[in-house]
Amino acid sequence: MITRFSPDTVHPTAGYSHVTISEAGRLAHLAGQCPLDLSGRVVGEHGDYAAQTAQVIANCLAVLAAAGATPGDVVRSVIYVVSPDSDVLSAVWEQVNASPLAPAFGTASTLVGVAALGYHGQLVEIDLTAALRD
Repeated sequence: MITRFSPDTVHPTAGYSHVTISEAGRLAHLAGQCPLDLSGRVVGEHGDYAAQTAQVIANCLAVLAAAGATPGDVVRSVIYVVSPDSDVLSAVWEQVNASPLAPAFGTASTLVGVAALGYHGQLVEIDLTAALRD
């Protein structure tokens, strides 16, 4: 069972929960998903945040399914975006929350602007932890 809530003693959120409690016996810690296609190439390498975000979403959905989980089973999410611009970060947040992966971000979530990520030209990465059902 997963319980999500935000206490009224802290600020309201943009749709995520301040607290996620999982009573699951098993957790799936997924590697950070990058905007790589099946051949291992970075998608949208030339500043295309939307294309990269779409590929990362697709990869997240694929690895969640392979683990036997759904976006609603996610108990922690972190989105990394290479940009100091809050408008860019907000656009990525809005795109993931308008996608089939959206339930993963109603949990304890963090959105971080960073200086660089692992692959040349990479702009977006998502890290997820899911509670697996027995």
